[in-house]
Amino acid sequence: MARQPKYFDRSFKLALLHPKFWLTWLAIGLLVVFGIMPAWLRDPIARLLAKCVAPIAKKPIRIARANLTACFPEKSADEIDALVRDNVQNFVLVLLSQGELLVRSKENLRHRVTLEGFEHVKAAQAAGQPVVFIMPHVWPIDYAGLRLNLELPMVTMAKAHKNDLFNWFSNRVRSSGGGNVYMREAGIRALLAELKQNNSFFYLPDEDLGPEQSVFTPFLGTVKATLPVVGRLAQAGNAQVLPVKIGYNQQSRQFELTVMPAINPEDMVGKENEALALNKAVEQVILAYPEQYMWFLRLLKTRPEGEPSIYKK
Repeated sequence: MARQPKYFDRSFKLALLHPKFWLTWLAIGLLVVFGIMPAWLRDPIARLLAKCVAPIAKKPIRIARANLTACFPEKSADEIDALVRDNVQNFVLVLLSQGELLVRSKENLRHRVTLEGFEHVKAAQAAGQPVVFIMPHVWPIDYAGLRLNLELPMVTMAKAHKNDLFNWFSNRVRSSGGGNVYMREAGIRALLAELKQNNSFFYLPDEDLGPEQSVFTPFLGTVKATLPVVGRLAQAGNAQVLPVKIGYNQQSRQFELTVMPAINPEDMVGKENEALALNKAVEQVILAYPEQYMWFLRLLKTRPEGEPSIYKK
């Protein structure tokens, strides 16, 4: 019996019309309405709504503040608070714009996302190599993936949402350029198979996956448990590893996407070297737009032995 493909099914199911999803349908409807809106109208609304987030998102904001304090020990409490406020605002700005990725045209996407550094991708293509793009968890990551998908074949991998309807919606958005969205359980083998078919994808190296097989490496103002796997994956798939950064410019109302030069394969020889190279790439991306990184993640949950959790109240 043939194995079932381990990517998300984008087809619509009647079960998604169940009353338990009606509130989710309402939320999706609002996102579509905001997606149709021009950015000059939507952005001021998003900035107003962002002021309502702090009182109802105390736990995520506490996590964000702990991460920022650990990563930027030189910043004062007031500076951390300002960065948290900017982070919340950018979260809402990007969230309310997500609908346009599904309902607006490809030309709109080209206009909304400026692209620089694509010569590095062309160099990889000229060498007959696919690309593993390195990007940490930033709010506009879907804009980056879909904009690049206009230029070259892409796939991605995502964690399933508990809400089946939102799961369907988010993966419809992410696959709107034609690429498959693989489930986490598909594993590295699925991505390797895609590389061998000349399909590129994003690898997110900043997630804390626990102490097993991870390496503690300097990261901003602290240390972080990093899983060094992308070097071996790129080598097995004959791929180049290119960091990517993206941020939303509220003045121009455009996302600024930049593909950075490839990481030297020699810099990723050995687990410690690879973890260091990955963290340096992640640092570059974060520092370009620190207010647009997902600081609400528990990216520092694994600590060196004897060191207490930074997330304790």
